[in-house]
Amino acid sequence: MSIRRFALAISAVAVVAGIIVAEQKRPLRKRTRRTVPRTLRNAAMGASCAAVIAAVEEPLTRRIARANLKNGTGFARKLPAPLRVIGGVVAMDYGFYLWHVATHKLPFLWRFHRIHHLDPDMDASTAVRFHAADMLVSLPWRLVQVRLSGVSPKSLGLWRHFFNASILFHHSNLRLPGQWDKWLSAVITTPEMHGIHHSAAREQRDSNWTSGFSFWDRLHGTFRHDVPQEEIEIGVDDPAAQEDEALEASLTAPFKPFPSTDRTM
Repeated sequence: MSIRRFALAISAVAVVAGIIVAEQKRPLRKRTRRTVPRTLRNAAMGASCAAVIAAVEEPLTRRIARANLKNGTGFARKLPAPLRVIGGVVAMDYGFYLWHVATHKLPFLWRFHRIHHLDPDMDASTAVRFHAADMLVSLPWRLVQVRLSGVSPKSLGLWRHFFNASILFHHSNLRLPGQWDKWLSAVITTPEMHGIHHSAAREQRDSNWTSGFSFWDRLHGTFRHDVPQEEIEIGVDDPAAQEDEALEASLTAPFKPFPSTDRTM
């Protein structure tokens, strides 16, 4: 491992540890489940997703990013040179917004994304609670996203770091001091913003789809910051939600018949 990668790894551990400690000191919402079993379950799901990403997604997306740089293809490659790196990051972020909306609107995609929303509490560990198959289902769009955005390998790496830091932050159960959540939500996705998105109530959940910059929700009229966190029930409002919460059930849930009275779609 190079010194640079080692430093990045240490920094990542420090950030995660800092968020976990801050969540304990300044909780945003009351917990409804025991923390340790939830965290271990979410971590196990996150590890399986990380394995799929490392084995399949990262090699393929890097290959496309190198081709973008070599052939001058994609949105960012058409920008003036000083804007290409940030342009690629912004384009990737917008592409993820579109994908996130699709995972809620299309029943097949919701089957897999629902596993993320089944968590009855929400903290930094929720950020990695995804079904491993979801990483494969999303792969075709991710490849299109990288190609159309025109990201270079450098931009792709920056986007990954930004995306990972962002999802840990906005899934955290962290109450920011004063009006900081409101102020920061003018630019990035915040814990209160994303708490609304994880509401079991569909009219609240169908908002705040951004995973990085909050511009996209504002652009599309899907931004909300008007629901007090104590009024939000985190989770999914369907008959099988509690049954599918456990690890084994979460892994098989996308492949079972959908609840006939499901109110999520």
